[in-house]
Amino acid sequence: MNFPAPCLVKRTVALFEKIPYSLIAFMARFSIAAVFWKSGQTKVEGFAIDLISGTFQWGEPKLAASTLFLFRSEYQLPLLSPEVAAHLAAFAEHFFPVLILLGFATRFSALALIGMTLTIQLFVYPDAYPTHGTWLALLLLLLAKGPGCLSIDYLIARRYR
Repeated sequence: MNFPAPCLVKRTVALFEKIPYSLIAFMARFSIAAVFWKSGQTKVEGFAIDLISGTFQWGEPKLAASTLFLFRSEYQLPLLSPEVAAHLAAFAEHFFPVLILLGFATRFSALALIGMTLTIQLFVYPDAYPTHGTWLALLLLLLAKGPGCLSIDYLIARRYR
């Protein structure tokens, strides 16, 4: 007796395996960059870029009053003053997503955002592990496998091979 199901499963898996890693990596880069960028945008006033909604405000970025309030009252990170932590978070949530989106210093940027994610998980929102686990999965993929060939890192590495 010949069952078509195993053959169908094999063909389906083979089809899925043809999805280029560069497409997967780009989607991971875009998605995780959007998460952190959007979070960073909530921390500043005077500077806003949202490609999806078409919001553009070119001004000098400064911390929003609500950001300092949250870092003083709700987040309460150990070792850092609320002011320093707020500035570092706002900077990191703008700087590293841009690098990841461009695929430049991707592994370093992913490692930085892994550190930030673990800090948020351990000290700020420990019950948000499903969300943070998703972020970590994307960041670990980029850390382990790199940004793919649609990246500046790939162009630099190709030059030195």
